[in-house]
Amino acid sequence: MIIDASTLDATSAYKLLIGSILPRAIGWVSTLSPGGVANLAPISFFTAVGRLPPMVSLSLQPRSDGVTLKDTFTNIRDTGEFVTNLVTLPQAHHMHRSAFEFPSDVDEFEAVGLEKEACQVVRAPRVKGAPIAMECRLERVITIGDLGDHVVFGEVVRFHIRDDLYLDRGRIDTAALAAVGRLAAEYSLVNNVFTTPLESDLLASLDGRRMARLDAHAADFSPIDTGSWSASGSTAA
Repeated sequence: MIIDASTLDATSAYKLLIGSILPRAIGWVSTLSPGGVANLAPISFFTAVGRLPPMVSLSLQPRSDGVTLKDTFTNIRDTGEFVTNLVTLPQAHHMHRSAFEFPSDVDEFEAVGLEKEACQVVRAPRVKGAPIAMECRLERVITIGDLGDHVVFGEVVRFHIRDDLYLDRGRIDTAALAAVGRLAAEYSLVNNVFTTPLESDLLASLDGRRMARLDAHAADFSPIDTGSWSASGSTAA
């Protein structure tokens, strides 16, 4: 199958991107509005983009109506601050619920049942219990395309790392994290690790095998085929 990208609408292109770029890291982004309302949202167009200073980027689409800017974006734009929190399995459902499109005056920490932890430099809170969080200051915003998408670059000014995860020589014990990543419209638990090469018998035994589901859904289930999915990265309540 060869698809000419110029023939695609935004939703079709989004489906191909999220189904092809995986697994994606989740930046669970906490912000504070200028009026002091806390917001929390998972952003899976998220990555590291610089080392000195350390920098991350977020790509944000409008809400599911295709017009209204997300609170995460407007809060970052208006305050110049945000926090990215690492998602692990114990908080995965809270993260999923924070993708719902709550009204702007709703404190999403309270709405999904999470506690806040104060940051050192930025006013936005971090997620209590998240093993790693990064306090960020806005570095720049770039508008992408004609549909109101924006790329946000943030300079990391503080790393919060749980003590038992911080190893000698500054390394993080990644095998102890049970991190959660994003697939197309579902999630993936990072629970195995390897270096190459692997034994040929093992490769043969895994060739063509489908992912194991941790839930009770059928092997070919996808939230994209349900009414709860939208091409904005948000989840319908």
